[in-house]
Formats: sequence, structure tokens, C-alpha cells
Amino acid sequence: MRAYLHISKKSSTFASFLQTMRRNAGIFIGLGVLLALFFCLDICSGSIWLWPFDTLSVMEHNILHAIRIPKAITAVLAGAALSVSGLIMQTLFRNPLAGPYTLGVSSGASLGVAFLTMCSATMVMMLPIAACIGATGVLLLVLAVSRRVTGNVSLLIVGMMFGSIAGALVSLLQNFANPDALKLFIVWTLGSLSSVSWADMRLLLPILLLGTLFVILAMKPLNGLLLGEDYARGLGIHVERTRLYIVLATGLLAGGVTAFCGPIAFIGVAVPHIARGIFQTSNHRITIPACALIGAGLLLICDVLCSLFVYPLPISTISALFGAPIIIWIILKNK
Repeated sequence: MRAYLHISKKSSTFASFLQTMRRNAGIFIGLGVLLALFFCLDICSGSIWLWPFDTLSVMEHNILHAIRIPKAITAVLAGAALSVSGLIMQTLFRNPLAGPYTLGVSSGASLGVAFLTMCSATMVMMLPIAACIGATGVLLLVLAVSRRVTGNVSLLIVGMMFGSIAGALVSLLQNFANPDALKLFIVWTLGSLSSVSWADMRLLLPILLLGTLFVILAMKPLNGLLLGEDYARGLGIHVERTRLYIVLATGLLAGGVTAFCGPIAFIGVAVPHIARGIFQTSNHRITIPACALIGAGLLLICDVLCSLFVYPLPISTISALFGAPIIIWIILKNK
């Protein structure tokens, strides 16, 4: 009888999920169509307007294949990864202003890049590796602390302190840097999607796929965490293991993107609120794919706007213009 009730409960949950997906299918289809349109617009726009279906010269074909298409794919991957990692961090800390860089992953990546550029400004190709090492170092420290603290607030404070320490070390390195190294580091901190080549994508994609796997493992427990840790434990959710999955997912998603693209501001904080506002739900089975679609589309729009200027703007400049007003609206709404 107990087994029958368990199966019946699972069937009811699955049927409810299907009904929810069916109800929101039109919105998902609309977001998918917009994403495809923005992707095509991104690969066409730039200093030279290209139509992929027209007859292209050899130079135009090389621009399209070697620069435009990898840049657009990187925008999709980075926007989705940062938005999903921001969503799960907001759920973990129950803080609407939490984001993918809350635990100091970005500061760790910046420290790795700063250390490399200050030591040798000629090793530009090693920047993603240095950023990965710095982000991984901070992530390992946060993971070590997460096994010793029980509260998410304590983990949040520790992550912020690690970020502050890394930021202080970066400032210290900048004081002793030569102008060329300092310029290279500043350019990296502004963020760029065009620096990711096909070869880089072979490294970036497995990192993001592994981070996505941890998000999937934590998807069901995340809904329980919406009502607090005590309620989640009452439902039989292993809170410590779920927190480990979330930290690993955030480190891989946000750290991977930051390593190859540099810090990209506000996308991870603003998009989860847009997704919850459009779908009117906090169910992570809905909001996670919604954040991936909206984040990818929003970063494509930012990249298109960057390319409209004679001298392309850094991607973080445009993303901040989108994200900052949304965050201000959230603060004013919640008083």
C-alpha cells in the first residue's frame, strides 16, 4: 500500500509538471524563436554587415566562420550559464540580489589573471588558464569552508571575504605592474565575447556541461529550499549535499565563463527576476530553462548593441545598462 501511494505521488507530481510545461509552452516557444532571431542578428551585425545566405567573399566568409559565429555561440553559452548560476545562488541564500559572483569566483579569476599579466604581459594565450586556476582556488576554499559551517549566511560572508582578499591582492599587484601589463589586465576585466575561438570552446563547453549536470542534480531540492532549510530538511532533502551541488555548479558555470570571457556584470542577477516575472512562478523546473533562454537572448542583444559603435564597447558596459535598472527596480519594489 505504501509503495502504491509513493508511485501515485510520483505520478501526480509528474502530471503536474507536464501540465505546467503545457501551460507555458507558448512562452517557451516564443523565447526560442526570439533567441534564434537574435542569434542571426548577432552574426550579421558588426563593422561589416553580412548576410549568411548571400554569396560571400573569402574574407567575409572567414569573418563569419572564425569570428561572428563563435562569438554568438559564446554569448548564448555565457548568458545561459550566468543566468542559471545566479538563479540557484538567489535560491540558496534567499537573497534577491545574490549573483554568480557572490562567492568570490570572479575575484579569484581576476587574481589569477592579474598575477599572470603582472609577471609576463606577453603570455596572453594563458589568460583563460590563469583565470581558471584563480577561480578554482577560491572555489576549493569555499567548498572547504562549506563543510564546516551550517548556515548559508555564514557561507555567504566567507565567500565575500575571500573575494575581498583576492581583490586586495589584485590591487597590490597593480601597484607594482608596468603600464603594458596593467592595460592588458584592465582590458580583460571589461569582458569580451570575441576572444573565444573554436579551440577555446572545446575547453569551455565541457566545463559548462559539467556545471549543468550539478544544476540538474540540485533541481528538485532547490524547490524545497525556497521555503527555508528547516522546511527542506522536513521534506527529507539533504541540505548540505544540495549546497555542495550548488556551489560546484556556480563555480563551474560562472568560473568557466569568467575565465574565457572576463567578468560580465548584472546578467546573473537581473535575469532570474525577469524569468520569474514572465512565468509567474518560482518552480525551478520552469525557471531554470527560462533563465537559460532569457539570459542567452539578453546577452546576444547586448553584443549586437556593442557592435553598433565605431569602436565596439565592452560587453559589461551594455549588460550593466540593462541589469542595473532592473536591480534598482527590485530594491524600490521590496523597499
